[in-house]
Amino acid sequence: MGYEMSVVRADNDFAVKLFRRLPKRYDMLAEVLSFGQNGRWRAELLDRVAAGDPNEVLDVATGTAGVAIAIASRTNARVMGVDLSEEMLAIGRRRVEAARLGARIRLETARAEDLPFGDGTFDAISFTYVLRYVADPAATIAELARTLRPGGVMAGLDFLVPPHRLWRGAWWLYTRAVLPVAGLVLGGRAWWDVGRFLGPNISAHYSVWPIRRLIKAWEAAGMVGVQHRVMSLGGGVVIWGTKRA
Repeated sequence: MGYEMSVVRADNDFAVKLFRRLPKRYDMLAEVLSFGQNGRWRAELLDRVAAGDPNEVLDVATGTAGVAIAIASRTNARVMGVDLSEEMLAIGRRRVEAARLGARIRLETARAEDLPFGDGTFDAISFTYVLRYVADPAATIAELARTLRPGGVMAGLDFLVPPHRLWRGAWWLYTRAVLPVAGLVLGGRAWWDVGRFLGPNISAHYSVWPIRRLIKAWEAAGMVGVQHRVMSLGGGVVIWGTKRA
């Protein structure tokens, strides 16, 4: 594709170690965690990314390349997908080849906090389930926006703590009790560990980084017209905006 990649240092990031044991089941995990709503959330994300008919797209935390493949299938764009997990990228590369999209999708190891791309490289950026795993979400948002051309669109998807008390109670019970046990039954100890981790992780993240603070971070990074859509009674959220021209 012509992008110059920098060497990424080997590390033991917690998220990489946590998910390393279940790359083949990662997409299934997203469906379980989202009550089967991940497809709807992803469709909203894709609508935002594809709206400007981009030529060059960056997909951050691409995992097994599900979003990258969807973008390439829906648009004529070339897609660069980056992730910290080489195990997931290996599966993603096989999926890309199976979809016959190898000419337009490239997958590489890189971290969202320090992207190896020049300013304004991409016409659009997508990222999924990223900001809960970085030390400084605001700095990461700024780094993502740096690689976006003026007028380009960025959109991000993540889980959310339901704002309504009734649904929040049901969500808490599901993430703290049902999810770990179901994970253990369906996928063994690796899923049990992920199931126990994610509920408290999501709650802790939004206790420090509520939506209004995240939107301010987007705006501070040069994004305008920043909007968000709460999905599925508050189980997920998509945020998007345009880089100031």
